[in-house]
Amino acid sequence: MKPLEYIEFETKAPAKACVIWLHGLGADGYDFQPVVPALELDDDVGIKFVFPHAPHMSVTINNGAIMPAWYDISGLDKTAKIDLTGIRQSVQQIYHIIHKVNSTGIPFSKIIIAGFSQGGLIATEAALSFHRPLAGLLSISSYFPTPQWTLIKNCNRNLSALVCHGTHDDMVNHNLGKKTYESLTRIGCDAEFKTYSTGHNVIKEELVDIGTWMCKTLITR
Repeated sequence: MKPLEYIEFETKAPAKACVIWLHGLGADGYDFQPVVPALELDDDVGIKFVFPHAPHMSVTINNGAIMPAWYDISGLDKTAKIDLTGIRQSVQQIYHIIHKVNSTGIPFSKIIIAGFSQGGLIATEAALSFHRPLAGLLSISSYFPTPQWTLIKNCNRNLSALVCHGTHDDMVNHNLGKKTYESLTRIGCDAEFKTYSTGHNVIKEELVDIGTWMCKTLITR
């Protein structure tokens, strides 16, 4: 399996922690790089941000068009087949990045896995099933239809988790975000659920909350 390419962004202080942030369907790693300043992180917090690029593949729901995607989507209704093979392949690629970050001297316990929309599902799967304790999980405008198939490791059952969702999201209904939060809580995660008056996107208020949560999580872990 070919390793994913990615871009990096570091805050001013030397990196003592890392956030691996996964984009949504059809985007790439550059999609969320510009939001880092809006997180309003302290200059001395020392976080490296890693933004991977998803592989290009045919996406059924988009008439088979080739685009960056973490897995195939055949439909949006409850009966649609879930691409477990594609999901698990992407999760393995995120594992590789986690290990690569760790090899630079950043502890596993100082790594947050984040994701938007389709990337949020991969972030959730990867964080819960990783074999070493991580710092946290961030799910934005996403969903988690696979808790019964996720190979959850006990060391990450108590993850700090933040689930953010727009109440006017017409692509991924905000009730799916709430269900993600409820699933994480049942697993044992220290989860929070925050909603915002927006659609399938992120807004300034949300980003400030995310930055606050990141700093709190990385300090306490």
